[in-house]
Amino acid sequence: MARRDRWYPLVLLVLLAGSAWTAASAVPAAEVTAGRIPSPRAGFLAPDFHVGTLQGEVLTLSDLRGGPVILNFWATWCPPCRAEMPALERVHRQHKAAGLAIVAVNATSQDSVSAATGFLEALGLTFPVGMDPTGEVQRLYQVRALPTTFFVDRRGEIREVVIGGPLAEAHLQAMVTELMAELP
Repeated sequence: MARRDRWYPLVLLVLLAGSAWTAASAVPAAEVTAGRIPSPRAGFLAPDFHVGTLQGEVLTLSDLRGGPVILNFWATWCPPCRAEMPALERVHRQHKAAGLAIVAVNATSQDSVSAATGFLEALGLTFPVGMDPTGEVQRLYQVRALPTTFFVDRRGEIREVVIGGPLAEAHLQAMVTELMAELP
């Protein structure tokens, strides 16, 4: 028993030293994330951004606050992105008069404006499409896969994030119904 008692002070010293090191090396979250969330996710405000459109306009996410928004990141070379666009267009046409906004942000840093233009014209898409030539908005939203879709409520809070696709039209309709039912 005496041999075991010799180790207690050493174990206690190691535990105290480890605790002191952990406390001393901790970095406040605000310094790591600059006061922002580490990644956009459900329950947090959608980060604001500005993107140019093919029509030469500037689209700003915060300008759409007050109505629900579906924010979709896509590229023309992405088969699931291409597959879900007709469903997004149908949902847009059905709900735009009630205040739904669909914004598609083309991953132009990995795509081309000419490919995006041809694709949009071929499908006759009418919702706003922003171009992200530097990938800045993709980095802001930490998009790791295409398509990635954010469902944003009237207050600008992300309600759901869907990574991958194609999104089923039934899922789109269910989320839109939920978002539209919320009071402004």
